[in-house]
Amino acid sequence: MSSHSLSSLVLNLGGELIGPGDVMISGLAPLESATAQDISFLSNPKYQQQLSLSRAGCVIVSPAMAADGARRGPCIVTPNPYLYFARLTQLWRQLTARPIGNEPLVHPSAVVHPEAHIAATARIGPLCVIEAGARVGEHTILKSRVTVGEDCQIGDRCIVHSGVVIGADGFGFAPDGARWEKIEQLGAVRIGNDVEIGANTCIDRGALQDTVIEDGVKLDNLIQIGHNVRIGAHTAMAGCVGVAGSATIGSGCTVGGGAIILGHLSLAPGVHVSAATVVSKSIHKPGQYTGIFPLDENANWERNAASLKQLHSLRDRIKTLEKEKKP
Repeated sequence: MSSHSLSSLVLNLGGELIGPGDVMISGLAPLESATAQDISFLSNPKYQQQLSLSRAGCVIVSPAMAADGARRGPCIVTPNPYLYFARLTQLWRQLTARPIGNEPLVHPSAVVHPEAHIAATARIGPLCVIEAGARVGEHTILKSRVTVGEDCQIGDRCIVHSGVVIGADGFGFAPDGARWEKIEQLGAVRIGNDVEIGANTCIDRGALQDTVIEDGVKLDNLIQIGHNVRIGAHTAMAGCVGVAGSATIGSGCTVGGGAIILGHLSLAPGVHVSAATVVSKSIHKPGQYTGIFPLDENANWERNAASLKQLHSLRDRIKTLEKEKKP
């Protein structure tokens, strides 16, 4: 296990170090479980009590918490502790990464079509399948069992986790009496730079035009992106989100876990959708949106649900009463 001094960490990442710089750190840990060899962080003041009780060798804190941090022991002061901690994890990965040695950039078990284009610095993991006309950009990493369909493109510095399928057919069928006629999906998927896609997420190819994931988008595990969806730059979605076909999501949006966005809708830039919300109409103004029926004991929930079904008739009765009261 390697150790690194606080002074070397600050030299790389900045921040103001309060306390001795020769304290050695060998791990990163939460406040409540950190030991004297670990570094942790406090970004939310409501966890201030955990700060005072923490045994961490160093804690990353905001200027407002600098005095409390210094009373406890060594600390690094920075305007945004959470962002600093994120960058520290990246540095730590670099400092502690196992040497690559002579490992091939394309694993021997991967299946890469001769007409696919893999950048010289890309890494293709075990059992991946890269089909004809697909392109994988510079410094992009495909973990095990990723499938990239024909003519789909992945930009530079992307991370695609295990089991992801990019470019499966979109769900398109035309009714023909009692049966369904398949609509061939003739588009592809275009993914920008610095995108991360979580395990077992699926992004369908477009029917006519491409499905587009713009730069910096972050997708969690088990997300379904339908055909012809467009996701704007730096939008982030948590696990189990479903986005139906031809929805357009603006830049800088967030979508909580398990939320559903119906097809052909538009979300403006800066829209934040709470977990488990069903978005059933377009949202044209940035802000936080929630559509969750409150949790309750089942008997109470059933009574409230029954009342909801009567809202329309109750509204009509109120309108009638208001008309009767008018002189």
